[in-house]
Amino acid sequence: MPYQFIIADKHGKVGLITLNRPQQLNALCDALIDELGAALAAFEADETVGSMVITGSPKAFAAGADITAMKDWSYMDVYQPDYLGPNWARIRNCRKPVIAAVAGYALGGGCELAMSCDMIFAADTAKFGQPEIKLGVLPGAGGTQRLPRAIGKAKAMDMCLTARMMDAKEAEQAGLVARVIAADQLIEETLAAAETIAGYSLPVIMMIKEAINRAYEMPLGEGLLYERRVFQAAFALADRKEGMAAFVEKRQPAFKNR
Repeated sequence: MPYQFIIADKHGKVGLITLNRPQQLNALCDALIDELGAALAAFEADETVGSMVITGSPKAFAAGADITAMKDWSYMDVYQPDYLGPNWARIRNCRKPVIAAVAGYALGGGCELAMSCDMIFAADTAKFGQPEIKLGVLPGAGGTQRLPRAIGKAKAMDMCLTARMMDAKEAEQAGLVARVIAADQLIEETLAAAETIAGYSLPVIMMIKEAINRAYEMPLGEGLLYERRVFQAAFALADRKEGMAAFVEKRQPAFKNR
């Protein structure tokens, strides 16, 4: 389908979504998030796609929400439609892995969008921040919840209460970012990693993603039990038989996603 605020392409087994509001530094409006959710859903339904990447421009992944559109809203304007609710949940609810490839600014909603993905690959030019306090408001799409889980309470307090930005090196050291990559190689390396993921058994990919996400939702004992049960369930997969047979026979496995 045609999109106004994003560009969606396929690269092998990877779905690539590029935020495309360059004049607004990819500021996030509801229509953009709706289109993002629709593109992710399309890639989820595509059996030839095994993973997805979300990226922006070299200057900005997304420089925050569209403040021009928001400045005159009332409480009921955001409460009644549950702003930042259902359409943002589509990102979190993806079963296939989603990587954020971040260059330039990822501020406010942009930082929260990146954190909604399963991992962040950052260009060495990336800057992360939650500057909502400067606008007389607080983060509303995960900045006070995902950020402490990623980097700890102290650094999350620092970022949210002072509005300071964190560069890519510090973000990697703090645990927010999985990899820091030279800016001119960001998309190439991120697509290569996504293609590697997509080359494995899709049922196992989804099991691993779900199990790791459960680690943030349940006590350790329950998490270990869940992991063990999913591990045992993997023995019902044809891909498990193929993977182990290929290892014994010293050849590359041919996974069929079943």
